[in-house]
Amino acid sequence: MSDSIYWVGLDVHADKVNAAVLRSDDSAPLEQWELVPDDRGLGRLAKRLKGYPGQVRCVYEAGPCGYELARHLRSREISCEVTAPGLIPKKPGDRVKTDRRDAFKLAHLYRAGELTMVAIPGPEQESLRDLLRAREDAKDDLLRRRHRLSKFLLRHGYRYRDGRAWTLRHWAWLRSIRFELPYAQVALEGYIGAVIEQSDRVKNFDPIIEEAARDPRYARAVAGLAVLRGVAVTAALTILSEVGDLRRFRSAPAFMNATGLVPGEHSSGASRRQGAITKTGNAHLRRVLVEAAWQYRHRPSLGRAIRSRRDGQPPALLTIARHADQRLTRKYLRLVFRGKRSTQATVAVARELAGFIWDIGQNL
Repeated sequence: MSDSIYWVGLDVHADKVNAAVLRSDDSAPLEQWELVPDDRGLGRLAKRLKGYPGQVRCVYEAGPCGYELARHLRSREISCEVTAPGLIPKKPGDRVKTDRRDAFKLAHLYRAGELTMVAIPGPEQESLRDLLRAREDAKDDLLRRRHRLSKFLLRHGYRYRDGRAWTLRHWAWLRSIRFELPYAQVALEGYIGAVIEQSDRVKNFDPIIEEAARDPRYARAVAGLAVLRGVAVTAALTILSEVGDLRRFRSAPAFMNATGLVPGEHSSGASRRQGAITKTGNAHLRRVLVEAAWQYRHRPSLGRAIRSRRDGQPPALLTIARHADQRLTRKYLRLVFRGKRSTQATVAVARELAGFIWDIGQNL
């Protein structure tokens, strides 16, 4: 029937894809098959799907295989969406999991409208995202190498007590350490060299990110987001690369929910219980927001850096930024005075910061 809709669930893995097809009024799969996701296999998949007489709508879970399958099918004029795996409904008693069942389940839930979709980034947005995630990974590796060095020294009775670590004074102290036994000295030099090497890797990303921030495609949005304290160039670009167009979110609470910073809740009748944040959202975006939120533990003050970022920006954005300065600092202090841990207060501030970011996104 030419007016039928064919709902296609795709269980995607690196070496194979399992496809299940449901029609609008069927309870069992019309067809189900496997394919190898190479050029030949994807070409056959597109040809097979275009052979159905009605509309074809495909879906698969976001995962390590990325968005190339969705882009391939869309380039062939076949509708394809990607769903958030953490928001797929699950039956508590269902303990049988196979690729065939997963593909059928996706098709069934897609037809029922029970899936939450993620935005598929374009190639340019994903390229920027890859750059910023690579820098994030490099910083994580740097932190691990610093920990290895400090724990090695601690085992041998060396602990720096004259101020903050990784300053010039700290580096002078590190280079002054000498071990009598040669193997220990070789290990120390190896750990120090690893930290220096990784620090250089992180620094190599910075000029490329600064250049990307000046790109006309991103410059206006980066400058607009950077009026907020804690949101400098790297954080602003991370938000843009992970989220894309902020106007696709209908409201600030919808954007907050997408960050995974909203508290979980279990309420029934007159009882209402809230727990830890859901973490059902973009982890990279959540990390940037929490890091930025730490700036609001201090009372608002306009240093040289934030003044330069706000200079020449539209009055509407400056009004939002000033409102954020006052509101978020008050919220942090109020929560801390009530006995909340600083980490909990910062997460609550990060959630509201997401609302201000959404508001700025509507004015860009």
